[in-house]
Amino acid sequence: MLQKLEKEIKEKVIEASRTLPPDVAAAIKAAYEREEKAEARIVLKAILDNIDIAGKTGLPLCQDTGLFWTLISYAKDSPYPLSDLVDTTERALSKAAEEGLFRKSIVSEPVFDRCNTGTNMPPVITIELIEGKVSTIDILLKGFGSENCSAVRTLNPTAGKDGVVNAVVDMVREAGGKPCPPMFLGIGIGGSVDRAALLSKKALIAKVRHKDERYSDLEEEILERVNELSIGAGGLGGKATALEVNILYTPTHIAGLPVALSISCWADRKAHIAVGEELWKED
Repeated sequence: MLQKLEKEIKEKVIEASRTLPPDVAAAIKAAYEREEKAEARIVLKAILDNIDIAGKTGLPLCQDTGLFWTLISYAKDSPYPLSDLVDTTERALSKAAEEGLFRKSIVSEPVFDRCNTGTNMPPVITIELIEGKVSTIDILLKGFGSENCSAVRTLNPTAGKDGVVNAVVDMVREAGGKPCPPMFLGIGIGGSVDRAALLSKKALIAKVRHKDERYSDLEEEILERVNELSIGAGGLGGKATALEVNILYTPTHIAGLPVALSISCWADRKAHIAVGEELWKED
């Protein structure tokens, strides 16, 4: 039954609904300290107060507790079956939805009936292969105020760096205050449209230290240009439209340049589980 692993996933997901990663909370606090616009400071102070209240009471950070977007990175040399990992993840997420204060936000069919499943299930699960023996599970609690503002652009292959920057800035400008800024931006570049979109979600999960410094510079330029929009906290203006930009890229076709943007609101909630041997042992 893999009870240890199931418990670890469940507890980390419930905790993610209540507590932001330290780097995310620190970025919001830093934004408050450097903000000069009064209205934006009020919004950022309310966010910081909200974070504090959630930590003390165990209440979720946001009423939209999100869709469980899950990436299972399965190690090629893992001695454990992938099917066990998937089944355990699904059970753990189901129990987290039951035991945590998760809003029931999932409908079973998207267009016509839109009947609520009443369980916050099923999750969205993507599986990829990685090298080594240790598999990992990454879960985003993806609220849809920000998800509804994510987008993909297929650029002319000659668009280059300026084309990428302008595309992302245009997508953020169009989103405006709807994603509950300040935002965290995940950008996927290359591949096909679906691959770029997946990379943009993965970019929200972990920071990447680029071997190619051009991409680090590109992240900084996009962050600067986005903040020049002055959408600001809560859409009320100010310096903090986005707090972080992360890019992942992959090879693509000579005739294309797909660019995907996934936006997370200030409540950038995530859980990471490294599936080591100790989590597979039973009590």
